[in-house]
Amino acid sequence: MSPFMTLVIALKALRRNAMRTALTALGMIIGVAAVIVMVAIGNGARSSIETRIQSAGSNIVMVSAGSGQFGPVRQGQGNTTTLTGDDAEAIKSEVQGIRYLSPGVNTRTQVVSETANWGTQIQGTGADLTAIRSWALQYGAFFTEQDVTRASKVAVLGSVARDQLFGAGVDPTGAVIRVRNQPFRVIGVLTSKGQAATGQDQDDTIVVPYTTVQKKLLGQTHIQNITISADDGVALDGLSTRIADFLRVRHQIGAGEDDDFMVRSLEEMASVLTSTTTTMTWLLASIAAVSLLVGGIGIMNIMLVSVTERTREIGLRLSVGARDRDVLLQFLVEAIVLSLAGGLIGIGLGLAGSFAVTYFMQWPSVVSPGAVLLSFGCAAAIGVFFGFYPARKAASLDPIEALRYE
Repeated sequence: MSPFMTLVIALKALRRNAMRTALTALGMIIGVAAVIVMVAIGNGARSSIETRIQSAGSNIVMVSAGSGQFGPVRQGQGNTTTLTGDDAEAIKSEVQGIRYLSPGVNTRTQVVSETANWGTQIQGTGADLTAIRSWALQYGAFFTEQDVTRASKVAVLGSVARDQLFGAGVDPTGAVIRVRNQPFRVIGVLTSKGQAATGQDQDDTIVVPYTTVQKKLLGQTHIQNITISADDGVALDGLSTRIADFLRVRHQIGAGEDDDFMVRSLEEMASVLTSTTTTMTWLLASIAAVSLLVGGIGIMNIMLVSVTERTREIGLRLSVGARDRDVLLQFLVEAIVLSLAGGLIGIGLGLAGSFAVTYFMQWPSVVSPGAVLLSFGCAAAIGVFFGFYPARKAASLDPIEALRYE
């Protein structure tokens, strides 16, 4: 029998029980759609994290206060006093390969304008912050090294903080805000950056000289972190090592003792985050793929029922000259058609589901052609694997016994 006739006979057999065919294919439809949607959501999360990390700047190394060792005596970063502004200045002057450097010390408090009151993050930084993070200004200018030296009470607003304190789109340059009852003059507004990789809104912030936060707001001498931008062509791993070695000597940390600081490159942090999201993506896809297996078992079950129901038909075909191979191919093609039809419909639902997640839930999703092809290929393979046993059982029936079957 020609392959075309085998396909026609298989399609007619499936059409005779349209409802059962549809319900049998449902497992494959759900499985393929679930795999595509899960991978799309995972890819979207990874893409979003990569975009947010890139928005933080390029060639960046972060130095944070604290050892990073968990234990009963470890303090939170905000309470750790192991980094100072002098450390930052020493790193900038002594370590090779640094283009820009910005000490950082943050706090959160209520800020008052003439018309509004808003709780936001006060971000104390150096004058190089905008260069390090490629952060342009919408209005005004950023503060200078002279402002840092003088601990000037000047402020640059993030776009969200500006909107809350003065109204959307307003240029508040020259206005005065009060931070912990101290007046600060607004000298600029930053362009929008969106969320950071940690999920924090980068625009809900007010940036002031770090020395101002130390002396005027917190009354402390230590800092929480140092953000460093490397020169072009400088290997971040090598720069991180040089900074760590320098600080160990400066802090008189002996061999075998834990560091009282952490040095991490943005490259390293990005690698960890993307690796984690990739692992989670395929874990979710694997869980979703279980429904493909369940769908395959459903196909085998229904095909076995079909063989039993059509025993006399099989016996009649064999008795008039059909070969075992013809019967085997007919039932195998039926199983494969069920799987492929379910796979195609599942692809359509998966693409629609990915779009719906983005449109209705505002969650980024990126459909992977590889995931689409893989899920469809798995559907075809499942059709062959789970359809072979029922097909083989049908082909091995004895024609005489089959014709006697009631």
